[in-house]
Amino acid sequence: MKKVILVAGGAGFIGSHLCERLSNDARNEIHCIDNLVTGHADNVPNSPNVQIHRLDVNTLKSNADLVDVKFDQVYNLACPASPVHYQRDPVFTWKTNVLGALNLLEIAERDGARFLQASTSEVYGEPLEHPQKETLWLHVNPVGVRSCYDVGKAAAETIVTDYGKQRGVNVRIVRIFNCYGPRMSLDDGRAVSNFVFQALRDEDITIYGDGSQTRSFCYVADLVDGLIKAMNSDLLRGPCNLGNPAESSVRDLATRITTVSGSKSKIIFKPLPRDDPTRRQPDIAMARELLHWEPKTILDAGLLATIADFRARLPKFADKTQGNDKVIEE
Repeated sequence: MKKVILVAGGAGFIGSHLCERLSNDARNEIHCIDNLVTGHADNVPNSPNVQIHRLDVNTLKSNADLVDVKFDQVYNLACPASPVHYQRDPVFTWKTNVLGALNLLEIAERDGARFLQASTSEVYGEPLEHPQKETLWLHVNPVGVRSCYDVGKAAAETIVTDYGKQRGVNVRIVRIFNCYGPRMSLDDGRAVSNFVFQALRDEDITIYGDGSQTRSFCYVADLVDGLIKAMNSDLLRGPCNLGNPAESSVRDLATRITTVSGSKSKIIFKPLPRDDPTRRQPDIAMARELLHWEPKTILDAGLLATIADFRARLPKFADKTQGNDKVIEE
């Protein structure tokens, strides 16, 4: 059965992998929208059933843009996800999280489409329980340097939930934990991309804090499986964690990347940024039970694929506008 699918943020890291996976089914018609602030059109598969539209979800109007297309599914992955990018213009980040979600929800309501909101583990803030369950109340700083992203994502969860309750939109929310893999921005400042970039250049690998803080790294192919299962599930009724429950310290990650890449880099330490969470690990019992999903890629295998991708892209890193000539201007 043919599905017409809208992927907001589809030229970004996760969004482009989602578009690629969806395009493997020739019956799908995929519309990728992205403002290309952090995404690149070259990330999107060159496929006859994928169309790229240069649009910003902040200014998207359901009665004006894409008005001739009736969507069956809407994925919202639109927002810079790394602190380096989302702190650059916090007002823009907040608007993307909240107004962008609202505009996309109006399209879903208009078309009777299923709607998936990509939220984040960052909404847990400095968690009061470990590992983090979906029932855990949020513990975030509403006026911190990360608030535009984590509180913005929490606010988006609220409006998505209310559109489901009040207006009957078929919604679901997933909270993504530390996804990594090919097509990550080389300069996005997150642990995996920072460490791989520095290791491949034999530069000092910079750890912020003492390296004992933990994350749970989920390979992008596994995450995309979870996103599609969540979209097609009739069982989800609230937020659902998607991540790898295998907890790893940041220091261990740096050591693994140095070893796997064959780097000569040394590890150095700098002060921990404000509001940076010290522990992060998802409880994925809900995803296992309702979606029959759990990650399959072990960390070293995912790192090998990521390192190979970074190594191939390093020579072209200076060209910040690469690939943006494929866009349909609208």
